Formats: sequence, structure tokens, C-alpha cells
Amino acid sequence: MHKSGFVSITGNPNAGKSTLLNALLGESLSAVSPKAQTTRHRIHGILNGEDYQIVFADTPGIVNPHNKLHESMLSAVESTLADSDIFLLISPLGEDFKNTGILDKIRESGKPVLLLINKIDLSTQAEITAKIAQWQAELPQAEVLPVSALHKFGLDTVLASILKKLPVGEPYYPKDDISDKDVRFFVKDIIRQKILTFYKKEVPYSVEVVIDDYTESAKLHRISATIYVERESQKGIIIGHRGTALKHVGTEARRGIENFTGKKIFLGLQVKVMKNWRSSEDALRRFGYDV
Repeated sequence: MHKSGFVSITGNPNAGKSTLLNALLGESLSAVSPKAQTTRHRIHGILNGEDYQIVFADTPGIVNPHNKLHESMLSAVESTLADSDIFLLISPLGEDFKNTGILDKIRESGKPVLLLINKIDLSTQAEITAKIAQWQAELPQAEVLPVSALHKFGLDTVLASILKKLPVGEPYYPKDDISDKDVRFFVKDIIRQKILTFYKKEVPYSVEVVIDDYTESAKLHRISATIYVERESQKGIIIGHRGTALKHVGTEARRGIENFTGKKIFLGLQVKVMKNWRSSEDALRRFGYDV
């Protein structure tokens, strides 16, 4: 008997969703940084066993929309919930889940729910026990499990619970696939992850990356990419004095891409301004968002 199904990973920004996905898969598929809103697109990560296939969907952090980009991110979350067989809701111990609309959708679905209390390595047993009781009262149909995605604590229990709840069915993807995204998508995400890590304040959130060219040869992969920002002042910050900041990001991104692909990489980066792209439906479509 073979089991297969879709499992959505949902939660607040910086709750640990991408860290959890990477830990469950044993692959660094989803961008991780200390900053919130690292994930902008729905990313399917595929975990295959001899008699199962779990298709995890790492979704953007749930935010109150302030622009068209945020609206697209929230739409990705809602569409993922509609397609899911199992809900995996992740909430760090020290914060509450404030989007009541999403919780209502989960309650009304009648589908299995796993509520993961994350980052328990930063807490006491009394705090964990109190939080479990709080969630059991708020979501009585959920199985509440304490975990640390960063330290991979409790994930065997999570996986075992998912397999119990997974529907019987044939695989949705070839059994050797690990994601529904192509290499260009992950290269773009790696570059943006390095920008999120290196730059401060609002600048990283105004950035989008486009892969202009990806040429493969036996010895070297050549990649050209454009970093788009919203204002000229942001362009100057990204480039830095005499180009030092952009060079640093390029070096770190190249190393990350080489680790991901296992290939020698030449990476060329340029920076352009596209004013207010986060509020432009045309720009968002060009960048691959659903609006």
C-alpha cells in the first residue's frame, strides 16, 4: 500500500518553516535567514520513501498585506491550504498566531492538523507545558508536538505522525524528484538569501532577483543575474563603496550555488532600479508572482 499527499507548512514570518522543511528533507531547498519574510513563493519539497511520497509546501509567512507583493504571498498561503491533505502549523513558543482567518480555515476544513511548538530549546519545561495546553484549547482537533527545527529535535515524531495521517495514493511526482522548482529558482533564492543576510533594515525587502542567463558546460556553469531595487538610493547601498558590498554578496552567493549544484560557478551580478515594483501587478507577474 502506497501513501501520498500534500502537507502545508504554515505560520508567522520567521517561525522556522523553511528550517523545518530543510530538516525534514535533509536538503537546503528553502532559503533561511534571521530576517522575517525570507520565503516569498510556495516551494514544494518532496520526501520519498519506498511506500510513501510526502509533498511539503513551504509557504510565505502570514502577514497583513501592505502592498501587492504581500497580497500575492497571502494568496499563496490560502491556495496551499485549499490543496493540502494535512496542515502543519508551526508556532514558536514565545509568540501567538494572530491570523484568526487562517485558523478558521484550518478549523473548518476537517483535515488533520499538526501544531508544532517550535524553538523549545529556548524555553523551560513549564513554558512548554503551558503552551501545549493553550494550543490544545484553541485547536482541539490538532495534535500538538514540541519541536526544535534548528536542532532537529522531535522531527522523527512529526514524520511518523504525518505518515499515519497520509492518504493512500500513487506518487504525484517521479520518485527521484526533490522539488517542483527548477535550478534557476533556487539560484535566485540563494542570491536573495545572501542579500537578506548581508544588508540591514528595509533594503533587502525591496529586492527581487532575476536570472538573465544560465549556461552550462562540463567544467563551468555561467550565471548572469540582475538585482532589482525600488530606489536609486537602494541601488547605491547594494553596490556599496567601489562595489565592495556587491562583490561580497556575489562571492557568498557563488559559494552557496556551488554547494547546491555541486558545480563550479561563474556569477555575474548587476543592479537596476524598478520603481515601486512591489505595488505593480505588471512587475510582479514579470517576477513570477500570482496577482
